[in-house]
Amino acid sequence: MERVFTQTFGVVGGLLERDGKILLVREAQRKGPDNEKWSHPAGWIDVGENPVEAVKREVLEESGFTFTPKHLLGIYSLVRKDVEKEFDATPHGIKIIFIGDISETQSGTLEDGITETRWFSPEEIYGMDNATLRDVDIKRMVKDYFSGKKFSLDSIVHTVATK
Repeated sequence: MERVFTQTFGVVGGLLERDGKILLVREAQRKGPDNEKWSHPAGWIDVGENPVEAVKREVLEESGFTFTPKHLLGIYSLVRKDVEKEFDATPHGIKIIFIGDISETQSGTLEDGITETRWFSPEEIYGMDNATLRDVDIKRMVKDYFSGKKFSLDSIVHTVATK
C-alpha cells in the first residue's frame, strides 16, 4: 500500500515493558531516513481496521510477541520535519499508543522491515538521539508509562457505517 504524507495519518503502537525495560525494534528501511533506527512496535492502521485489532497485528508482526492491550497510554501527534526532504512532504502521524500484556516468548518471525528486537532501560532510551531513535516522542511515552499514565480502552470507539 502506498503511503501518502500530504495529510495526517493514523498509527497504532505498543509500548511493551518487562522487568523495567522497554522493547524496541530496529527498522530496516534500506533506502529510507530511518534505516537501522530503534522504534517501538507500531504501524499504520489499515482502512476499516479497529485500532485495537491493528495494534495486536502490528506488535506481533514487528516484535514477535502476542499482545493483549489493557489500556491506552495516550494519543501522540508527531510532526517529522527532520525527514521533509526525503519525502518531499512533512509526515504527521497521529499515534494511538497502547500498553498491556505480552506473551512469555516471541515467535521466530519478524516482518521484513524489522531486523532485531532489544530491551532497553528508560535511561538508555532517554540518551538516544535522532541518529539512533526513530521518533523522539518515544521518550515522552516512556516517561508517561513509568509515571503511571493510562486510560481505559473504552476511550476508543470504532464504528463501521453501513447502508
